[in-house]
Amino acid sequence: MPALIEVADLVKEFRSFRRGEGVASAFRALFVRQYTTLRAVDSISFRIPAGEMVGYIGPNGAGKSTTIKMLTGILMPTTGSVVSNGYQPFAQRAQYTRTIGAVFGQRTQLWWDIAVVESFRLLKNIYGVTDADYTARMKRFDEVLEIGRYLHQPVRKLSLGERMRCDVAAALLHHPPLLFLDEPTIGLDIVAKDRIREFLKHINRQNGTTILLTTHDLADIEELCARLMVIDKGKLLFDGPLVELKRRLWRENTVKFEVKDREQAQRLESLGLPGVTPERVSELSVRLHFPREMQATAEVIRKVLNAVEVTDIAIEEQSIDDVVKEIYTGSALTHR
Repeated sequence: MPALIEVADLVKEFRSFRRGEGVASAFRALFVRQYTTLRAVDSISFRIPAGEMVGYIGPNGAGKSTTIKMLTGILMPTTGSVVSNGYQPFAQRAQYTRTIGAVFGQRTQLWWDIAVVESFRLLKNIYGVTDADYTARMKRFDEVLEIGRYLHQPVRKLSLGERMRCDVAAALLHHPPLLFLDEPTIGLDIVAKDRIREFLKHINRQNGTTILLTTHDLADIEELCARLMVIDKGKLLFDGPLVELKRRLWRENTVKFEVKDREQAQRLESLGLPGVTPERVSELSVRLHFPREMQATAEVIRKVLNAVEVTDIAIEEQSIDDVVKEIYTGSALTHR
């Protein structure tokens, strides 16, 4: 499948003046300046086909936002190349930005002191959206995001969740095939997050919109993205299916058993299966932990069922939070 975004050996460096301490250093700096260079993005390459929803995660300072700014044309790469939607973002920014949408969680593209609807009308004229398309899209935004009640309020009077719903709608008013989201659910309550996630899934299914999402909320990734890219210290550590990342880092299997009575729970705790560690969850509930390589889940369940009266079984996957925590501590993603 042809790539909608093609990134090759992308590098972004920032050069800053290093100021010494004391009067002598300040005087010397008038004549001889010392600079330091920070490499925020370090030779990363990836391809994103049309219609994919891709998560792009990493700790603070990893290079996520810098990458997004280069992909949207805000920053010029130091070296390397970006071709996105057929354009070189920085070199062809005027034409390119008409084909993308972008939402930055900490900033709004809406005008602060005027009614929300006035911002939408301005964007309609900027992008040349027809009256018929504008009416249809605003109707759809209201159905899914419920923005109709906010349209006649100034942006400054909206809550963060209300503003983010409006920002997402504004980014999609001109029906772009490509959407960049940088922390779109930051600071939102559960209801607001759920509405935005459902809307993003809807536009991806219905319109084939390609979405690149950076977030610290890993529930966003699990809800929306089958593919995940992990960046740290400017380097791309992983690029592949979320299930593959879990497989590579999922060292422990966990099964929770509900049992008939307290006696059965005690019996389950004392079974003594090799490599299996029991954890009492409640009076009638015991969770068993065991290394994936040492014990097969089916075999553990078979042995438990032969020894204990079980009323319910739940196989629990390792959470993405645990997986990413391993990556950030530096022990993960060695070749297996």
